[in-house]
Amino acid sequence: MKNPVDLHIGQRVRHRRWLLGMTQQQLAQSVGIRFQQIQKYESGANRVSASRLWDLAKALDIPVSFFFEGLHNSGAAVEASSDSNVEAGVLQNKETMDLIRAYYGLDEGPRRRLLDLAKALSDSEQHA
Repeated sequence: MKNPVDLHIGQRVRHRRWLLGMTQQQLAQSVGIRFQQIQKYESGANRVSASRLWDLAKALDIPVSFFFEGLHNSGAAVEASSDSNVEAGVLQNKETMDLIRAYYGLDEGPRRRLLDLAKALSDSEQHA
């Protein structure tokens, strides 16, 4: 049975890698391992050691704490919050990740206008 923390960390690795448009092979090469190991980390089949987590954080240009965001203590077990589960479900959609990559590919001005447009459309849909 997979540990919920290992699953959470694996999802965070996958999401950040997708956001950067990086393949498993590219990430594996940047940390000096084989892509199959990245697959195992992302699926939660293998635990990530502290030193490997450090290497992954450097390769993905994030702080190590990123991997643990969304985890909450619940007695003896550690579980992801329901908000994180909803977020993770949305982020597993390839269309969502493509949209995020395209959004961050824009210059700041157009990106701000697109965000304002999306908020306005969302508000109009909720009030309709």
